[in-house]
Amino acid sequence: MLRSPVGPFKEFDDYDALGLADLVRRREVSARELVETTIARIDALDGTLNAVVIRCFEQALAAAETVAASGPFAGVPYLAKDLHTSWAGVPATNSVRSFAGTISPADSLLTQRTKNAGFILLGKTNTPEWGWSLTTESPMHGPALNPWAFDRTPGGSSGGAAVAVAAGYLPLADAGDGAGSTRVPAAINGLVGLKPSRGRISPGPEAADFWFGGGQSSCISRTVRDTAAMLDALQGSYPGEPYYIRERPSFLDSTTAPHRRLRIGFSLNNPRGDTNSAAVNAAVAA
Repeated sequence: MLRSPVGPFKEFDDYDALGLADLVRRREVSARELVETTIARIDALDGTLNAVVIRCFEQALAAAETVAASGPFAGVPYLAKDLHTSWAGVPATNSVRSFAGTISPADSLLTQRTKNAGFILLGKTNTPEWGWSLTTESPMHGPALNPWAFDRTPGGSSGGAAVAVAAGYLPLADAGDGAGSTRVPAAINGLVGLKPSRGRISPGPEAADFWFGGGQSSCISRTVRDTAAMLDALQGSYPGEPYYIRERPSFLDSTTAPHRRLRIGFSLNNPRGDTNSAAVNAAVAA
């Protein structure tokens, strides 16, 4: 496993994103120290792993000096996926060569909510062209490498995000999922990946609909509570959208509610019509 403990804040790995934000609010660490720690780790490892393909380090250091302490993720470093969100003044290539040099003119609604939560953008992560692959490699940016084993894929299309979190650059990164693009790289890298329900998080105002609501934004993280808090920060619809779910009071609160026994359903029927391997069936049953 390739990880690096470098950076000015030596206890960085002891906390998830909510934990780091709490330290910032209590002034036990500064947002700048967190940003500098993530930058140091990217500098140390990303020449090999190739997870971060667009860098905004100077802007991040400037933002760290003025970040508000009120957000749930105040002062926490953040990496956006180079695909589905617009960040004003930041390149947006979708890993497509013909988009090289394209700069987003304004923030999307999702970006505004991410900023309101207190995150500080350091750059964008590697993804396949247009996100249409469960691996992360493109002619434009090249492959992202799995920090657990370089000869294995990190998954996709949010592979760069999963590599960044698994390698310890930061505890949470932007991800999006249509047909497994968050869940697959999260599973491969031992992380938390959730695809929200259609209508939970708005894709507007750039798009009223994508893939009949099949493409959903979320995150890849190290902890369930970070993912729950991210849902709280991002949820909500945009006027005129075709899909809508009433906002829940708090996904984060539900992670500490008394647990009840749950029933899990699964099927061994392959939707393609062919048969699974015996090893796959045995693993699911176990």
